[in-house]
This record gives sequence, C-alpha cells and structure tokens, in this order.
Amino acid sequence: MKLQIALLAGDGIGPEVIDQAVKVSDAVARKFKHEITWAPALTGAAAIDAVGEPYPDETHAICVAADAVLFGAIGHPRFDHDPSAKVRPEQGLLKMRQKLGLFANVRPTFTFPSLLDKSPLKQERIEGTDLVFLRELTGGIYFGKRGREDNGETAYDTCTYTRAEVQRLAKKGFEMAMKRSKKLCCVDKANVLESSRLWRETVQAMEKEYPEVEVSYEFVDAVAMRLVQWPKAYDVLITENLFGDILTDEASVISGSMGLMPSASLGTKTSLYEPIHGSYPQAAGKDIANPLATVLSAAMLFEDKGLTEEADAIRAVVNRSLDEGMVTEDLADGGKSYKTSEVGDWLAEHV
Repeated sequence: MKLQIALLAGDGIGPEVIDQAVKVSDAVARKFKHEITWAPALTGAAAIDAVGEPYPDETHAICVAADAVLFGAIGHPRFDHDPSAKVRPEQGLLKMRQKLGLFANVRPTFTFPSLLDKSPLKQERIEGTDLVFLRELTGGIYFGKRGREDNGETAYDTCTYTRAEVQRLAKKGFEMAMKRSKKLCCVDKANVLESSRLWRETVQAMEKEYPEVEVSYEFVDAVAMRLVQWPKAYDVLITENLFGDILTDEASVISGSMGLMPSASLGTKTSLYEPIHGSYPQAAGKDIANPLATVLSAAMLFEDKGLTEEADAIRAVVNRSLDEGMVTEDLADGGKSYKTSEVGDWLAEHV
C-alpha cells in the first residue's frame, strides 16, 4: 500500500516524538512492503513564527491531500503567559479540527502489565482496564458564542449542540461498541443542562437501531468519580467536548503515564493521530520525552487503514520495550533510562 501522511510536528517536544514515530512507521513499511511519503507542514507556535498563522492555508491543503495526519503537539509558554495575545497556537488546533471536520476524538485507555505499579491507583482496580472515550470535538462550549460585557467585568461562553452533531458522534460510539463488549455509556449533565438533555434524548432515540448494545446514561460528575474507583466498569463512553476534555485527561493516569496514551480524531476530510500529552516545553530539545504515545498513535493510524498486522507489530514492540526497560526517564523509576531518540532507534530495529 502507498500512503501519503501529513506530518505536523508542532511545538515543544512535538518534533522529537514525531521523529520516533516516523522511524517506527518506516520500519513497519519496510517489513510489510508498504511505501510511505511524508509531507511535513507547519502548525502552532512554529507556524506563527514562520508565517504569522497557527494553521496556515498551505498546511490545510497538505492535510486534505494526505491519507492521514500524524500530529505532535501545540503550545508555547510565551503565549501561555500573555493573555492579551491575539494569535495563539491553540487557535490553530481548533481551526484544524473545524476545517478538517475532526468531530470524533477517540481516546483509548488501557494498562500495560509491566507498568501496573506506576499507576497512582491500586493494581486490583486497574488491571485489565480497556475503555475508549469518544469525545465530540467540533461543537460545544469551545466553539459557541463568547464575549465580555459590562466593560469587561462579565464574561460568557455558550455551549451549543445540534441534534445532527450528537447523532454522528453517537453513531461512531454505537458502531465501536458493537465491535467490542456491546456496552455504551452516554456521559452528560442532563439534570441541569439543556444541551445535555438534547444529548440524552438523541442517544435514547438511536437505541432501537442497535438493540444488541447495552446503553447507560451517567452524569459527568458520577463518571469522574467512578473512573478512578472502578474503570473496568466501562467500555465505550461518548460525551461532549468539555466533559471529554476533562475526563480523558483523568483517565490517562490509569495507565501510569500520560506519555503512553495515543488518540485519533476522525474527520469528514481526513483523520488525525496524536499523543494525548501536550507540548511539554520544559523538556523540549533535551531528548528525554517519552515517544511511546506518538508511536502508538501511528499504530492506530495503520489499524484504521485496515493494516491490523502492522498495528499489532507496533504494539508488540512497544510492550517489549517496556518489559525490557528500554524506557525514557519518566518510566525509569530511578533506574537506567534512555534518550527519546535511543528508544525510537530500538523500536525501529526490533520491529
């Protein structure tokens, strides 16, 4: 198979972890006789510095022309500490999601047998956890009307959803549940929010189309509690943008490190694959960042292209690296650690 993949390294540790995912993907391509063409493009603070825009039109054109997008991270401290900045790296991320129609963020959460002791939760609570969040990504409060009133003394952000937006996300959730344990949880705040009541009634109306799926409805605060008490109770969870943003970060600690969790954003024009961690600017350029989440994001890319054996090869070599202690300092527990680039080299060699 021939694949053209847009490569958006972004900011901070993004270029370093992306480099390792490219090494491993190229090794897989050689092993399974595929051909990958990489198309680098600017985004985030790097794009602002170069052309004044966080998601330039040229980058968008490269993404649309590609079979998929592999993305690193966005963000830079100089923008974080300047609330008056008119152009911000994160605007590029929102613009990219909107223009590419990336409406469904898929975030799996699973455990690694060799790292169960790294989680802040008790082993018996997390062992065997295997759940997936589908977070709606292009609607809700992040895209609603916002502003200031009363000479800046009052601020507002509006959460707005259409039934069609809920339906297309829920459809993905039902379809995913059918391929897994046939359990779906709709996470909302329907006892308070009108937008959540729309979510609940829309999903309820879709239940008859998927009679084999057991559907539950839970308030977001209850899920936030149960997620750390008994994560194995969940399989597929669907929710709106803000709730999903918060809950998926909470779920990431179950595995023991945010540096291990991949994600995909499914769109109407293409799909994007990225680690769930941020740009971690404190580690940028030090060759110490954990690349495994980005490498596992590449595995999700291969799987979505129907290349299951290739995806399994990546996951297998990642598990082997953890078992054999070929890890960066965040997982070394004071023992021997390796550079980001050394881990990437090892993974590529052992594919």
